[in-house]
Amino acid sequence: MATVEAGPIRRNGRFLRYWVGHATSMFGDQISALAMPYLAATTLHAGSGQLGVLTAVLWAPQLLSLLVGTGVDRLRRVRRPLIVANVAQCLTVAAVPVAAAFGLLSMPLLYGVGLVLGAGAVLYGTSHQRFFVRVVPRSQYVTANSLLSTTNSAANIAGPALGGALVQLLTAPFAMLADAVTFLVSAVAIGTVPVADAGAGAADSEPYLRRLRAGVRYLRRHPYLRASLGCSTTMNFAAFVVQALLVLYATRGLHLGAGPIGGALAVGAIGGLLGALVSGRIAALLGTGRTIGLGAVLYCLPFAGLALASPGLPGLLVLAGVEAVSSFGVMLFDVNNNAVRTTVTRDDMRARVAGAYSTVNYGIRPVGALVGGVAAARLGLTPVLVGAGLLGALSVLWLLASPFVRLRALAELD
Repeated sequence: MATVEAGPIRRNGRFLRYWVGHATSMFGDQISALAMPYLAATTLHAGSGQLGVLTAVLWAPQLLSLLVGTGVDRLRRVRRPLIVANVAQCLTVAAVPVAAAFGLLSMPLLYGVGLVLGAGAVLYGTSHQRFFVRVVPRSQYVTANSLLSTTNSAANIAGPALGGALVQLLTAPFAMLADAVTFLVSAVAIGTVPVADAGAGAADSEPYLRRLRAGVRYLRRHPYLRASLGCSTTMNFAAFVVQALLVLYATRGLHLGAGPIGGALAVGAIGGLLGALVSGRIAALLGTGRTIGLGAVLYCLPFAGLALASPGLPGLLVLAGVEAVSSFGVMLFDVNNNAVRTTVTRDDMRARVAGAYSTVNYGIRPVGALVGGVAAARLGLTPVLVGAGLLGALSVLWLLASPFVRLRALAELD
């Protein structure tokens, strides 16, 4: 692995170049995250089941993460899959405004766009750690992850408000052009980062299936990775029951338009920015493991508070508050959990372990979305949202039965 210099993250020019592209793409993603379900719920008059399917197809490719990650581990050029993923997603998002211009918008088209976007996310996600560890020294893992998470939070603050404004100004399909451009910017930024290719390893001569099984076995037997996976998978199931229904609930239950919805999500995301900024300090105070557990509870439990929302301004305020606490919690979890995962995973296992992790962790998301859509059609939106919040909070039980609760700092993992 290439040598990377230690020191303040602001002096790591290669990481900062990547970070610029990452930040641009994160802001663009927030536009499509609002525009696609809003387009489906309003222009195409989709119901809760169809919104559930739309969310599900976006995440269904994660079920192939293990297969993709096992293949990625053999690639020498660590930048190439990241660039390919960005370019594919750019072209796919651009298909929506083109279809709108010719009057070809439909739910099957949105399903197809979601599927390709999800596939690009799988390729990017399984390849990211191999790139990350070649531009960031171990001493900067927490700082770099905190900066990335802070950027995501900033995008969550400004992105929905920007997305809501663009949707109202340009209509949802044409607002998505901005997201297409950001994928292109990310591809160019990554392409300009000098990074050494991966070296040859013993795994290169192993049969594909043997390497695949080795990744699964490594993940299953590792006490930290196993507990992390169980916790985050439970969280993701609950969260995506909610995510599949949130825009529908806001538009039809709370009678909010794209602008207010985007504004509520933006205000709520301030909690995420705060969480990313203070996650390291809270971990130093409470311990890394306990901070991760606190984040798991705070991420999901606020969803139950949506039962308190009522149409109009009160609902808008509740939505913003729920999002703020939830976003704060997920940043406490993500920043520290990602640092632990990066620290404990062997370099020659990174992509396949990331693939196995994502297959379960992200693969549960379409299941949650489908369950949410079906359950809401039968039980109503509010009971399903409350139940998802309570279930997600129970994810902390995975950590309580593992070494996480005794983990004070990353230095203990050496």
